[in-house]
Amino acid sequence: MSIATAKKDIFPVLEMTCAACAVSVESILKAVPGVSDAGVNFANQSAWVEYEKPGTVTYDTLQQAVRSIGYDLVIDKEREEEVKEASQRRHYEAVRSRTIWSGLLSLPIVVIGMFFMDMPYGNWIMMALATPVVFYFGRNFFVNAWKQASHRKANMDTLVALSTGIAWVFSAFNTIYPEFWHQRGLHAHVYFEAAAVVIAFISLGKLLEEKAKSNTSAAIRKLIGLQPKTVLLVDAQGQTMEIPIAAVKAGDVLLVKPGERIPVDGELTGGESYVDESMISGEPVPVAKQAGDKVFSGTINQKGSFRFKAEKVGSDTLLAQIIRMVQEAQGSKAPVQKLVDKIAGVFVPVVIGIALLTFAAWMVFGGEHAFTHALLTAVTVLVIACPCALGLATPTAIMVGVGKGAENNILIRDAESLELAHKVNAVVLDKTGTITEGKPVVTDLVWNGGKAAAEGVLLALEQASEHPLAEAVALHLRGTGLKAATLEQFESVTARGVRGRANGRTYLVGNKQLMEENGVQIPTQLAFEAGRLQEEARTVIYYAENNKLLAILAIADKIKDSSREAIAALHKSGIEVYMLTGDNAHTAAAVSAQTGIKQYRAEVLPSQKADFVKELQRSGKVVAMVGDGINDSQALAQADVSIAMGKGSDIAMDVAKMTLITSDLNSIPKALRLSRQTVRTVRQNLFWAFIYNVIGIPVAAGVLFPVNGFLLDPMIAGAAMALSSVSVVANSLRLKMAKL
Repeated sequence: MSIATAKKDIFPVLEMTCAACAVSVESILKAVPGVSDAGVNFANQSAWVEYEKPGTVTYDTLQQAVRSIGYDLVIDKEREEEVKEASQRRHYEAVRSRTIWSGLLSLPIVVIGMFFMDMPYGNWIMMALATPVVFYFGRNFFVNAWKQASHRKANMDTLVALSTGIAWVFSAFNTIYPEFWHQRGLHAHVYFEAAAVVIAFISLGKLLEEKAKSNTSAAIRKLIGLQPKTVLLVDAQGQTMEIPIAAVKAGDVLLVKPGERIPVDGELTGGESYVDESMISGEPVPVAKQAGDKVFSGTINQKGSFRFKAEKVGSDTLLAQIIRMVQEAQGSKAPVQKLVDKIAGVFVPVVIGIALLTFAAWMVFGGEHAFTHALLTAVTVLVIACPCALGLATPTAIMVGVGKGAENNILIRDAESLELAHKVNAVVLDKTGTITEGKPVVTDLVWNGGKAAAEGVLLALEQASEHPLAEAVALHLRGTGLKAATLEQFESVTARGVRGRANGRTYLVGNKQLMEENGVQIPTQLAFEAGRLQEEARTVIYYAENNKLLAILAIADKIKDSSREAIAALHKSGIEVYMLTGDNAHTAAAVSAQTGIKQYRAEVLPSQKADFVKELQRSGKVVAMVGDGINDSQALAQADVSIAMGKGSDIAMDVAKMTLITSDLNSIPKALRLSRQTVRTVRQNLFWAFIYNVIGIPVAAGVLFPVNGFLLDPMIAGAAMALSSVSVVANSLRLKMAKL
């Protein structure tokens, strides 16, 4: 029996199908003795639980409480993502199957209802096809509507269940007993096609939502995958043995070979190497490590082997904290309540009220055909309020918007982010890989006189060096078609550079300290040039032969050509732009000055990036975070709108709701403009859907009957409903032609 030992836990919740489910699970968790607070997020299917005192509540108790109301809680911490993913996959497949079948069965109903209304047994065929669509493939709408009603609420599911249920019952009655209307001189009209098409279209909308939701756990899964499953333990005799990572204890000495991920947090005790810590700092240049330096779980060892003493293991490591914070950030965001649901909450009771009022008015003032007209008009009011256009209003605009984004190198994984992006008034940009290229390159190579023979020696020295920046120099020189000279001797000078011999001469490549220690004189002009390059946050490397300086090289992470233009466009739109980087303050100041960013923070850790986003949100900002690395994943999960650079890490792309396929930052202003255009289209669609109801419902209720004896023919009502849907789809398609 597992016991809660932490103050707060996060669990995946299974079987939730609507926001009312989340309310039920939350209330039952809060009622468990020993639980001080709990919350459930329907968007990412998770629950968080806080305890009055850790150790007093068992996970089994929480699971049983949730199971008692028809849901489930995943308490197996080792397999929770696997179980949750399998459940989401099953649920997505079920929704997909329902959507496909309801679409296939609706098609012949529409064809018969629109073009072959008078065919023999047409109504019976339509009823046979519509019944499984409404009551089997559409059963979830009725279940969710009942759940909403039990909480005295109404949403889109309520409207769908009410209108399709009444349309089917009324149509079935007219199919079985057409004489009821024929005896009264009226046509026994059926609405099977309306009921089936509404279920099919709204199911398609639900399928798009589920597709977006099913991707949320991929990021956590990949973060967990950054930790190796086994490690090499060094025993007291110096022998190594492979053990599972779960068996590692604080104080154990572990061996890490070149190219391996570091399994836990610790301190080097022997050996030296360079470690890629980009998942923490975001910086592309590996960090030199020697005895006494700290290393972190999930980072990658480069070229050397080393031993280190484990200090933090299991849930205490930095990687485990990053995973936990991403989960909390994803779980803390309340899902944006859909505008249609808000409207439906008011619209449903109003429509029912109008239908009842219509029935009562006809019963009182209807004369000899009072009951006939009362029944016909009341049902027509309910059916004419059928949310076909309403159901199409958002999904069609979103589908066109998503397609438009893809054409412009913007992949949108979540409709919610497309709906919200138009409100963004603060954009937070990561520096490395987002504003800059994300890899060090040679930006300047200034020679002090001749270079012919010396170039080949420089290439040979840099190819032999293990320093991360040496690779950038070698790549630059090889790009010119240069061939490396033959070295007679090579030596690495720790923390300074390298020394070598070629053609009987001694050559040096390294920092200023190496030059000073070897008596190399730096001419005034080159010293001035080196100072200027350092002010621009470039790393300067010196190259000398004996005691004469041959050249200086500048290496930097180059700013993308599109960065300045994109940042200027965001400023012009009235959006505040912030830059966050794990790099030093000098480099951050230089990059911000060159790109026109007025507000920046340097030497920022992953958790501090997420805290900065929270700080902006607390001050009332709607924040878009743009990043490309694992170190950005917490901030991306926390932001209102998250945008990943397509050439960045898989984890950043999984956490983010939008991905830019190109590295061009101009896609960010485009994405925000696309959101504005999409939301405008949704609102126009809702207007067209509702103007039809505003005009149609009173006419259906018989408001014109006392004036000119006009009662709305159900056929005209059906045509008006179709016209409303066509106008919504046509308006959405206009979005394809809009300029970004």
